Formats: sequence, C-alpha cells, structure tokens
Amino acid sequence: MTSQRPLSGCVIVSGMPGAGKSTVKRLAARQFPRAAQVKADDVNEMILSGRVWALGQPADEAARQQALCERNLTSLANNFIDCDFMVLMDELVRDRAELDRLLQLTAPRPVALVTLAPSIDVCEHRNATRDPDESWQFDGYVELEATLQRELGDAGWWFDTSALGPEQTAARIVRDAWTRGLIRS
Repeated sequence: MTSQRPLSGCVIVSGMPGAGKSTVKRLAARQFPRAAQVKADDVNEMILSGRVWALGQPADEAARQQALCERNLTSLANNFIDCDFMVLMDELVRDRAELDRLLQLTAPRPVALVTLAPSIDVCEHRNATRDPDESWQFDGYVELEATLQRELGDAGWWFDTSALGPEQTAARIVRDAWTRGLIRS
C-alpha cells in the first residue's frame, strides 16, 4: 500500500493499561473526515450481570466473553467501515491468536495495528494519575509486556510514546499507521 491513508478501514490501537489508548484514539479520530470509535471496555460494560474481565476467572468464562466482545467489536467496526468511516478500535490485543481472530472477523477490510508501547513506569504513572473511573487496578505489567513482545513483537507498529504527549502521539498515528502498522490492505 502507498503512504496515502485510506478513507475507511480499521486502526487497532492496542497497549497496556495506561498506555494512552482511549485518549489518543479520540484525538486521532478528530483528524479524519469521518471516524468512529469502538472500545472493548464499552462493549464489555454492556454485560450487566456475570461479566468476567478478559484476564479474569473463571478462565473459560473469560475466554467466552472475550470471544463475544471480539465479535461485537468487529461487527460494529465493519458496519462503520462499510459506510466509509475510519474506525479506531481500542483493544488490548494480547496474543497472535486474538489478532488473527480480529483480522478474520474484519476481512477483507484494511487493518493497521498500532501498539502503544511506553515504558512500564510511564504506564503505571498514567494509570495512577487518570480519572478514577478510567483507572485500572493492575499489577501485571512486567508479565503482560513480556507476553505482548513474545506474541506480537513483529506485528504492526510498536510505538514508544514515553516521551510524547497525547496530541503528538495522535498526529503520528494518523500520519504513520498505514505505513508502519499495516496488517492488511
């Protein structure tokens, strides 16, 4: 694909808690003529009783609900893309199998993957200083970072945003996601 970005498609914005996914996604969306956001947390919050976090217990129920979330996220994304919107998907893509499922469910539409990869210290600080309604109680950063690197280190664009503010990060995503993070054109 050339350096010109498509008018519609899906940019999956991934990263650890506190990486800046939600903030950056909103800022980036404003830079497209037509853009929509789909956020895994919002889809998961539709479950009002019996919700289990993707990394929670029991593991079989967490996996079942994660698969449901992926189907709902991609259905929303596909509807927007098919109506010529750029979709910014906020989802922590944990492993290659999840990425493969997301790609299968969005096929044949264009997809870029941008993994926001600030340092663990930056993620912890951002998570601790954000609005309490947006904050996560999470202490598995070291293990999660190792898993993400092992599973997805060669997929898409790993973007170290440690020294960048949200506006700078969003502008770079809009400019470079389709050349650096392209998974499928």
